[in-house]
Amino acid sequence: MTDDPELTRVEGQQCQQQTTGRDMAARYYLSLDTAILLGILFIAIVFRFHKITLPLVDGFSWREISTAMMADNFQQRSWNIFFPEVSWTGPGPSYQGREFQIVSYLTALLYQLFGWHDWFGRVVAAFFGLVTVFSLHRLTALCWDEMHAHAAALAYALMPAAIMIDSSFLPDPAMLALVTLGVWLFAKYWAGGSGWLLPLATLSFSLGVLSKLPGIASGAVIFYLMVCWILEKKRKQASWVFLSGLLSLASIGAYYIWAIYLGRSYPPFHVAGTGGYIWDDGFWTYVRDRFYFKSLWNTSVLWFYGYPFLVLLAVGLWIPLSRAEDPKQRSLSAIPYVWLTAAIILYLAAAGEITSNVWNFHIFHVPIAMFCGHGALLLATLGSKTVLTPAVVLRSVFIVAIALAWSTLPLVRTMKKPIAMNGKLLGEELARLAQPGDLVVAIAPEVGDPVAVYYSRARGWVFPPGGGDAEWSKFVADDAIAIAQLEELRAQGADLFGVAKNATDKEGRLFVEHHEGVIDYLDRTATKLAVLHNLLIYRITRP
Repeated sequence: MTDDPELTRVEGQQCQQQTTGRDMAARYYLSLDTAILLGILFIAIVFRFHKITLPLVDGFSWREISTAMMADNFQQRSWNIFFPEVSWTGPGPSYQGREFQIVSYLTALLYQLFGWHDWFGRVVAAFFGLVTVFSLHRLTALCWDEMHAHAAALAYALMPAAIMIDSSFLPDPAMLALVTLGVWLFAKYWAGGSGWLLPLATLSFSLGVLSKLPGIASGAVIFYLMVCWILEKKRKQASWVFLSGLLSLASIGAYYIWAIYLGRSYPPFHVAGTGGYIWDDGFWTYVRDRFYFKSLWNTSVLWFYGYPFLVLLAVGLWIPLSRAEDPKQRSLSAIPYVWLTAAIILYLAAAGEITSNVWNFHIFHVPIAMFCGHGALLLATLGSKTVLTPAVVLRSVFIVAIALAWSTLPLVRTMKKPIAMNGKLLGEELARLAQPGDLVVAIAPEVGDPVAVYYSRARGWVFPPGGGDAEWSKFVADDAIAIAQLEELRAQGADLFGVAKNATDKEGRLFVEHHEGVIDYLDRTATKLAVLHNLLIYRITRP
């Protein structure tokens, strides 16, 4: 150590310059990472808000319409969120056992403020999708690193399944956004964050699972991190997590007990999401059907991901990240594997339900996006130590271009085809002909889809009448039974009967051919109001 004051001053200046240089570099990289995240969010906005005003006539029409009807009834009949009600089972009340209605309730508030627009529900879902992009990015940065965070968030922003679900009037976008936010907040708390993160994480996770029950799979991450604390002898922290988990599960269980009670107490006695589970169909039935893997593969290739994303997923799973030296970081880096494993277990228990209602795959999309991002980075860098070389940049652009051209653009276009447009047109014609207070009976192109009832802006029934244990996507055996059903609806106050001429049940039978006798009966007993190339409408006369 020297006593020369001049030398000491020079050394101090050099140290200050080095510190300032490091701070500037840190700010530069922070700004660069923030700019990249904002760019990814902009990409997500573009794809989720493209055709946001599309009517509810796409491939998810059936489920979207029920959600939309609940929003209508909150705004028009009762703001009690614990009594979700649809409009396709008559004059009502038509309460049903459903998940906690966050998306439909927020949409109803928009109706109240700005008037009714059928696409408002898509807007609410899309905003939840953006929350997922952000939360996924921060969770991946915590588990792996910032570069993987960028890649995973971009993969999610471009993934066809995520785009479609995040822009559909469904509860699933809220579910994934809230549980992902909750898991990220909890992981941040576990890594040494503020104590306030635990109640916030608990609240967000609980609301996510209430929004849609499959979100419970992400709770495996929280349980895993709690076990890590127990193994580290951090029993006090683990105890707080355990108590928070009990509180969360108690609130979730209480609501779903109420939902089951509600659905079983009011006609048509319908509880959503029942049936199709391994304990319903039997283990050997699942084995015989190979756990519906053929349906899973077809959905993955033809609708949800396409070959490019499946290749990225396979590469990301096949080649893991290098093992972190820090034990805490090693625990965090396992989070995507824990989430994916829990989602797979959920699938094995509920494959029948999930493959029938494919939006339930949404719980998979956080770990899938993370592994797709990892796979993309592996292919882009090919062992390079830096991502800023021209070769890496060109390979990255090529991977994104292939994903866009072969997966994102064609598959989203396929899923957004207006396949239920004739049902919407039927509903709008019913709305034109209906008088205030009229009840309608409507058969959409896909039998059981309540799209025509929704766009009639009235209450009424699908035909055959559905809900509960009734089979409502298949025509009854003969005209006599159908006429008896129609007479029962007339006794309950049905005023208008409308059918799309291409209405087909799940066995491929056209209504106008299978039920010619019903058409003849209506010609004799009702007043024909509209005969167009694609629909028939009658006013049902009173006896």
